[in-house]
Amino acid sequence: MATARETDLVTVAAVRTGDRKTVEYLFNERQRIYVLADRAAADDQSARRLKAALAKKRPIKVALNAKRGTIERVSEPTGRELDAFTRVRVPLEKPEKIIPVEVAKIDPTTFNFVDLYLKSPTFRLCTKIVPRYAKAKEIFDFCAQLSCNLPGPYAVTPCIPFQYVIDGCYARAHQMRRFSFATANNDRLAVKADKWGGCCVTWWYHVAPLIRVRMHLKGFPKKKSLVVAMVIDPGMFDKPVLLSTWLSAQENTACYANARVTSYSIQPGSAYTPSGGGFSTDPNYTATEATLIAYKNLTTC
Repeated sequence: MATARETDLVTVAAVRTGDRKTVEYLFNERQRIYVLADRAAADDQSARRLKAALAKKRPIKVALNAKRGTIERVSEPTGRELDAFTRVRVPLEKPEKIIPVEVAKIDPTTFNFVDLYLKSPTFRLCTKIVPRYAKAKEIFDFCAQLSCNLPGPYAVTPCIPFQYVIDGCYARAHQMRRFSFATANNDRLAVKADKWGGCCVTWWYHVAPLIRVRMHLKGFPKKKSLVVAMVIDPGMFDKPVLLSTWLSAQENTACYANARVTSYSIQPGSAYTPSGGGFSTDPNYTATEATLIAYKNLTTC
């Protein structure tokens, strides 16, 4: 039977006070926002260990219930576990800046256009542009068909758990990816999982591949085309969507009153998860495949 319980080493990104004065824990390696389970909260050592891990910027071992969003147990990792963690979490060299954003003030007539607004240095690492929207839809459909909720065989293994929206976006985003964050105050990203049961899901960050698509506008000469930024996110949508649409979908205030995207970052495809102001990588896909396999039988609602 599928379970959302897991034990792993993580690094603490922040400790903050959420709604109803609950203490929330943000882990770089998880997009889900966690709180201490009742038993762990009753043990003062759990909170102290997490705060010390944040202050010293060192990994800590936690037993998590991802479905409930609770930390069941906190313990110190062994030397061997720390060595293994360090080998896997290779820092990304020269990451791009994280940029503050107010989604409500985004002008979609300019924001989504790569040449006019999104002049990211990362784009110099990959100069290929998807030639038309139809090809972008083919890319989306190919990715969506790898979903673990569909019967195999799959063109690429392991399958991708798009049906489990709660966590694992960092593993689902294999290629160039785009990060959004809700790190100010007790803000969080909130979406309604309409494709997977209709329940509300909240995160502190979200990741999906970003592609650039050349669009030929009706009534304009063929030579007059614009390159737009589109996101491939089968966990949230049924087709490629504009970058501004993807960001706006994460501010569903019907799901969470303080839902707000506070910043975003465009990183090269080698980026995996946030890591103390920068980003980690997963060059051998060790963590990626482990996460995909762990979540393949889980569902959102």
